[in-house]
Order: sequence, then C-alpha cells, then structure tokens
Amino acid sequence: MTSPVYDPPRERVVIKQVAKSGVGMGSALAMVISWSLHKSLLWAIVHGIFGWFYVVYFALTRSSTGS
Repeated sequence: MTSPVYDPPRERVVIKQVAKSGVGMGSALAMVISWSLHKSLLWAIVHGIFGWFYVVYFALTRSSTGS
C-alpha cells in the first residue's frame, strides 16, 4: 500500500519559483542602481528593503484565483 502524495496546484509552484528568483534579482538590481546613483551604502540597503515591500503589496493586491 502506498501513502498518498501531496501534489500542490501547478500555479502555486510556478508563482513561488518566480517569486524566489525575482525577489533576489529585483533587490540586487535596486541596490546596484541605487549605489551607482547615490554612492551610499545606506541608500542601497534602503532601496533593497523597499523591494520587499513591493512584493508584499503585489501579493496582497492580486487575486489568487487568476483570470
């Protein structure tokens, strides 16, 4: 007898994979651009953190049902 295997919906798996790669790349890009403009480590860190706020905003304002 085999145990049941949990198979998450495909959409969730794809969204999580995109979020993992997108957040890292987005934060890095924001920090590099900020550094090149302001030459300030503090501003680079602040802009990298604000990238996370956008991810939370995106997750809260988008419908999970998709259309």
